[in-house]
Amino acid sequence: MTDLSHPRGARGAALARVIWSDHRVWLATATILAVLTLLDPAQGAESLSFTARALLETAPYLLLSIGVAAYASASGADGLVAKAFTGAPIAMIFVAAAFGGLSPFCSCGVIPLIAALLAMGVPLSAVMAFWLASPVIDPSMFALTVGVLGLEFAVAKTLAAIGLGVMGGFVTLALTRAGAFADPLREGVGNGGCGASSVRNPKPPVWAFWHDAERSAKFWRTSIATTIFLAKWLTLAFVLESLMIAFVPADLVARAVGGEGIGSVLTATLVGVPAYLNGYAALPLVSGLVEQGMAPGAGLAFLVAGGVTSLPAAIAVWALAKRSVFVLYVGLALSGSLASGLLFQTWVGV
Repeated sequence: MTDLSHPRGARGAALARVIWSDHRVWLATATILAVLTLLDPAQGAESLSFTARALLETAPYLLLSIGVAAYASASGADGLVAKAFTGAPIAMIFVAAAFGGLSPFCSCGVIPLIAALLAMGVPLSAVMAFWLASPVIDPSMFALTVGVLGLEFAVAKTLAAIGLGVMGGFVTLALTRAGAFADPLREGVGNGGCGASSVRNPKPPVWAFWHDAERSAKFWRTSIATTIFLAKWLTLAFVLESLMIAFVPADLVARAVGGEGIGSVLTATLVGVPAYLNGYAALPLVSGLVEQGMAPGAGLAFLVAGGVTSLPAAIAVWALAKRSVFVLYVGLALSGSLASGLLFQTWVGV
């Protein structure tokens, strides 16, 4: 019989509880793959391979962010981080939006950091600014955009990401000051009250936490819970993404978002939500459409809207936050993407 008083036994029991805590996500993923393999064995194997590759590619970012979040929790440094986000919400919106647009983290890698910040009581306005800007651009995506669409488009996409984050941050700030989103996290994800308490009564962090058995156990609990949480949702997201790539023809997307004028920008914004494949696949698609006469503003709107509402990014918001926050996130993504496309179209038309 396993001795739960032993650290390894406790960690094993914690792992089992976390895995079973939301088995519906695992069952949904397994069911999709099983049905797909039964109906189309080749596509089933391709979807499984795609999911495995995507998880491996994002693993370095995920491990880093999970480690940072767990270390902050175990050492008590989370109180210092949360305190740094208090007192100047307007300034923090700008900082969070800029960091989200310029940081190397993908939309998956920032999930544990966002969960930790919300749980620590960091204002939702700053977190929303970071959350909206992060999926749109990063240094590697900037370089690729320059190569495929040119420097002007890459700069516009970066400014759109930061501008979307700033706009979303201020809208969220106004709503929270009006009394909305008092407790944004889903049950079991975090506790804003505890986080807020650590900000009000900060304690000196214990940087070498591994000398303390209780803090070491907290580190492992946080790491295990965050890893399993990410694994279940990202596996589902990547399986669904593989199906979109397989069954949403690029020429169908091209016909939907082609054309010029304000109407094409609006259409591209709406179509970008369900039709967006992934950042790397979307760039050559948009490049080809622009060469065929598509309005550049429509191309930017498609990339921004699709990036923010891509499956990994959207499922992350759905998994972490309550439904009202998710609805706000999607609404901000659509309105901000439309505004970005129209502004860029006006700029290139001057």
